[in-house]
Amino acid sequence: MKMICSILLLLSLTSCVSGAFVVNVTQTSYQAEENHDITLEWMFTTRTNSSPNALSILCRLFADLKNLVLFHLHEGVELPESQNKQFAGRVRWDKDVLRDGRIRLHMSRLRINDSGVYRCEVLTLYGGSYKICHLKVTAAADEPKPLRPTMSPPTEIWVWIGLYVLLTAVLCAGLYIAFRRYFT
Repeated sequence: MKMICSILLLLSLTSCVSGAFVVNVTQTSYQAEENHDITLEWMFTTRTNSSPNALSILCRLFADLKNLVLFHLHEGVELPESQNKQFAGRVRWDKDVLRDGRIRLHMSRLRINDSGVYRCEVLTLYGGSYKICHLKVTAAADEPKPLRPTMSPPTEIWVWIGLYVLLTAVLCAGLYIAFRRYFT
């Protein structure tokens, strides 16, 4: 009986940890000149049996106290009306790499005000998460100033990450206690 309890506990704790949905970026920071093009890319956890109609993506630019929608896909359908006019006609996405768990956004004719923090949120039936990257657009005549290879995200993000880790730990501890009480 104790062996079965131990196996069930191990399975439930493993699902708490290994079942995590993950979003990553291929680069944490980008630098480009105005009027040039750039491709921003994120990757996310996929499952072979998942439907593209259950996928929602929201990519936004946070700059100068503004929150501007760059790209919006809701339940597998693109919503161009959600896109901020700053990006109208300048952003396209690769539909063919989406099933591989990749979001690839091509931005053309970059502007100085495209600089900022880009956050892409992905929501599926089996999880949701986000990741950020930074873009610095310099004037065409300026010498680009080197960026640090990685930049630390704003404090708000660390607060959310800490809260997520804390809630996961509490859930796993609760399951452990419940299984021990039930089987002893």
